[in-house]
This record gives sequence, C-alpha cells and structure tokens, in this order.
Amino acid sequence: MAHDVAAGPAKGKLVVRNIGLLLSGDLARPILDADAIVAVDGRIKAIGRAADLDLDSADVTIDAKGSPVSPGLIDSHCHPVFGDWTPRQNQLGWIEMGVNGGVTTLVSAGEVHLPGRPKDAIGVKALAVTAQRCFQNFRPAGAKVIAGAPVAELDFGREVFEELKALGIRHIGEIGLGTVAKGQDAKRVTTWCREIGLETIMHTGGPSIAGSHFVNKDDVLEAQPDVVSHINGGPTSIAHADIRVLCEQARGALEVVHNGNEKSALVALEAALAAGRLADVLIGTDAPAGSGVQPNGVLRMITLLASLGGLPAEQAFCLATGNVARKRSLDAGLIAEGYPADFVFLDKPQHSSAKDLLEAVSLGDIPGIGMVVIDGLVRTGRSRSTPPANTAPTVG
Repeated sequence: MAHDVAAGPAKGKLVVRNIGLLLSGDLARPILDADAIVAVDGRIKAIGRAADLDLDSADVTIDAKGSPVSPGLIDSHCHPVFGDWTPRQNQLGWIEMGVNGGVTTLVSAGEVHLPGRPKDAIGVKALAVTAQRCFQNFRPAGAKVIAGAPVAELDFGREVFEELKALGIRHIGEIGLGTVAKGQDAKRVTTWCREIGLETIMHTGGPSIAGSHFVNKDDVLEAQPDVVSHINGGPTSIAHADIRVLCEQARGALEVVHNGNEKSALVALEAALAAGRLADVLIGTDAPAGSGVQPNGVLRMITLLASLGGLPAEQAFCLATGNVARKRSLDAGLIAEGYPADFVFLDKPQHSSAKDLLEAVSLGDIPGIGMVVIDGLVRTGRSRSTPPANTAPTVG
C-alpha cells in the first residue's frame, strides 16, 4: 500500500454509481438526492442521478452495490509524532488503522508525545516545521495528516508566532500542554495568533499527562480560542454546569473527543443544541492517549451522539466532516463539487437489527466499512477494524 504523496491524487476519471444513500457532510442538507458521483483527477466534478450525469469513458468505475457513501471522516484532534508510530502506546500503524475506521484527514493538536520534545523557541519551531513537512510527504494508507502544531511556552514573544506563520504553520498546539495555560497568559497568545492569522486551540479540563495543566471555563472564556479542545475532557472533564456555560459563551468551535468523558460529550451536545450551535460542534479522538488508540473512535463518537444523544444520524456524521472542514478551514469533509474525492462506503453491520445505516447508528451499532477512497484512489477494501458491512462496493 502506497504511503507517499507520489501515489495521489488520482489521475483520470472516477465514476461511482449505484449509491444507496449519499451523505453530504453539510448540516444544511445532510442527505443528497443522488446515486452517482463523477470525480476527475481526484476532485469531485459532478453529483446527481446516474441518468443525468456523463458516466462514460471512466478510467475507474466503483459500483457501490447500494452501499451508502459518506465524506471521508476528519479527526479534529490527534497527536502524531513521526511516521505511523506512537511512542505513547509504542504502537505501529495507528494512522493506517484509522483509515480503516473511515478517517481520511487528521489534524494534529501538537506533537507532544515525541520523546525529549524540545521546549525552547528554536526547538519548538524546528519540530513543528519538521512534523508538517514530513507528513506532507508521508501519508499512511493515503491519510492526510495536517501536522506541525507548536505548543506555546511562557517565554515566547510575539515574534516566535510570527516566524511560525511565515514558515507555513497554520495552527498552534493545545494551549495548556505547555507553560502557557491560564487565562491571562492564554489570552495574550490567542490575541497575537488572531492578529497574525494562526488558528488557536485550547485544552479544556484536567491534565492529560504529567506536565500539562488544568484549564477551567474561566481560562477558556478569557482566552476565547478558535477551538475549545475536548470540551468533554481529555480525559478529565470540567463540571457539567461549566460545559453549559462554555457552550453559551465560548466563541470558538466546541470539540468533543472519544478519549474524553462520554457523559460530558452528551451534556455538551445538549447544551450546544439549546444554544443553536450544532454547526460549531466538532468530533475528534484525542488519540493516541493513555486509553490507547481507537481506529473506530470517530465512528464511535458519531454513534454515541446519535444513539444516546438523540441526534439524527445524518447530522451526527456532519460533526466529523463538514463541521470540522468549515470551522477549521480544511479542504475536505464535504461531498460537493470541487472537493477532494474522499469517500467512505459504509453500511449497517451484518446482522444488525436495524433496517439501514442511519437506523443502525441511531440504535448504537458501529457501521461496517466496505471501502475507503482518498483523493480518488481506493485505499482500503473491507475494513480491518469494523464489523463487516451489509453491502460493499466493487471496482470494475
């Protein structure tokens, strides 16, 4: 299986036909009235009914065989280091297995698990740029890892963040994983970054590992980061009343993660819905973490919010696709013209009591994945991490 960018995006015309259900990733219209997609050179060119599209002269044709299709899932919060290895769990292949769980794009919240991670300005900048450049050239199973998320320290002046922006860094790592953690210091950094054009994310809850810090609701409200990272804890949650306050008053996106407090995730969903902020809710995993790495972590969060949170399943998928793409300015996450041809073919698992995919997710069953396509290239067949899907596509 190719692991470098030379393998993609695809060249030529890809046709996907006989789609049973097409999920768009867009909360405004989560289900599309379409059964076919045409992609050219790895990007979506047309979506609609097969009878209305030009499906001839395809270089590759995928027959979905009635399988539903979702945009590639986005993990809004992960902690890569180098390669497809995590020193946190001393495990190989966790990103490739994430692709088997439907994740096609991963966003780093900081390369903090690197043994001996530097904390001086020169070392932090060097690590961020190295991580970013490495993952531009290394794509396990085709996954797109947006890495290079430097962690702010108290002795960094504004010029450090200006240099990072000039070097091509797009966002900083979790505020709270370094010595910058509490409200006033965090506000100084978020203000600089907002003026410079760097996205900010902020740890929320108790310390995740030795050396990280407790960040409470008042710290978050003073700093007002672009993303309230793991509002349900990573893994230890703030009080539920405080989660509700953040859902009302924090201006940034509200992220819930698999490696957090699941009850708190449901509280956050309820509070976000009450505040009319479902479009601000994002899903991540916060893996690798002390509780391990979960290839199906994003799928499990979608299923949790739909089954126990009562969110319509087609909307739950949007929290891990279009919501993340829009709030974090990513070229991913939507099945729409011009977007990358990142598709997950998935269905209810075999022998589920549900009648279809959406009902299965609403009942709490983890979907089965039959194929993953990234940038128009088939990257997996039947998943190695999910139960077998009731339907699966074929390539003709």
